[in-house]
Amino acid sequence: MELKFGLATPSKLWSLDWEGRQQAVGAIVELGFDHIFMADHVSFRDGSGTDGFVEVASLSQLNPEVGVMISIYLLPLRHPLPVARQLASMARIAPGRMIFGVGIGGDDRHELEVCGVDPRRRGLRANESLEIIKGLLDGGSVTFAGREFDVKDAVIKPSPREPIPILVGGRSDAALTRTARFGEGWIGVWCSAQRFADAVKIVSDKADEVGRNDVAWVHGYQPWIGVDLKNSTKAHEAVKAGMESFYHLPFSKFERYTPSGTPAEVAEQLSPYVESGCRLFNLKVCADNPEEETALGAEVVELLRKNTSLG
Repeated sequence: MELKFGLATPSKLWSLDWEGRQQAVGAIVELGFDHIFMADHVSFRDGSGTDGFVEVASLSQLNPEVGVMISIYLLPLRHPLPVARQLASMARIAPGRMIFGVGIGGDDRHELEVCGVDPRRRGLRANESLEIIKGLLDGGSVTFAGREFDVKDAVIKPSPREPIPILVGGRSDAALTRTARFGEGWIGVWCSAQRFADAVKIVSDKADEVGRNDVAWVHGYQPWIGVDLKNSTKAHEAVKAGMESFYHLPFSKFERYTPSGTPAEVAEQLSPYVESGCRLFNLKVCADNPEEETALGAEVVELLRKNTSLG
């Protein structure tokens, strides 16, 4: 299969008027990106966040061709029935254009706690939610009695005509098991190409154990990248500033797995992940000039497509 590429929502997009937003999203499509992705946070670190479903719904209406993806949606913070309804609604307003990336959070335990969720139970909540959601989206009546959720005779109509792919994010082996049980792919972050290859095999093996040996897997990698046409130092400083501002942590926590440099240098750093089984890249591009983020990301995409047999 061909490589798929997503671009994080441009930092200035929502400050534009409607026509400007349409032009910006149209340019992203024309430059070769398959979808735009965005995070989902209720109250991250200093209270920052965005509602993933509100944003994908808005983005999907700016261009009839653009794909949209929430990556990563903090599933343990919500009840699964409204989530299934939101997915079914997206299937109606943007049929065949959405990918649902889910995870359990954990980078900020306080975000879970202020939503009334015990961080120790977030994995269990996600597992039960996924079982309920998948049953509802298949069009059936769902009765489920779990340790976190209890639903009886739940139905969501109309169910999606086209299945919405679910990709599971997370760095732990538990996330890989969750992928094997419920997902159509895994989204890796902050890992080596070797760890990525190992994770792909673990998912395949665990999926075989539960009888899911017919899945057309699409595994992805979601890096922050710093890019500059000529100056690698500027690229490094741009991504350093972006990550420290967002995570409120020193860049040294992420630097090892954060590509930066010219477009050619960044593409070279990402190529080993293709060999390890990556078929989808979600790129969060940081540049010295935010106006250049989309174009610089597109150069990386073009080089990756050109330099790999899957391009």
